[in-house]
Amino acid sequence: MRVFTDTNVLVSGLMGHGLCRDLLDRLIIEHTVLLGAPVHKELHRILTSKFHVPSALWHVLNVRLQALEQAPAASASPTIPIADPDDILILACALSAKADVILTGDQLLLGLKKIERIPILSPRQTWQLLVAPEKKPG
Repeated sequence: MRVFTDTNVLVSGLMGHGLCRDLLDRLIIEHTVLLGAPVHKELHRILTSKFHVPSALWHVLNVRLQALEQAPAASASPTIPIADPDDILILACALSAKADVILTGDQLLLGLKKIERIPILSPRQTWQLLVAPEKKPG
């Protein structure tokens, strides 16, 4: 599965413990994580300004981020009812990357439920999607 991950999930997975970290680990091992330029830029800003990640540590992380599949630049912006231009860029990037799922904690994006054919899922919904095949009947 090709999963386009929004910044908030990446920050939670990298800086915290729990569902987002477990989900990110599983996605990296078993699926294709797509990283778009708008998310990469926002991730850098948040980690270095809000979390005060030192530049040397950011450099190490950035090398590892480059190993993820880089989503192509968006060729056109989707026409959707969202006021935040950053969210529009993220959705356009996910569409260009031909993502199977957009993973986010952003309530406005989650409210859309999908864009074109791509479902927009929360970390919990994505986790349930990943573990559903493992459940045994009865």
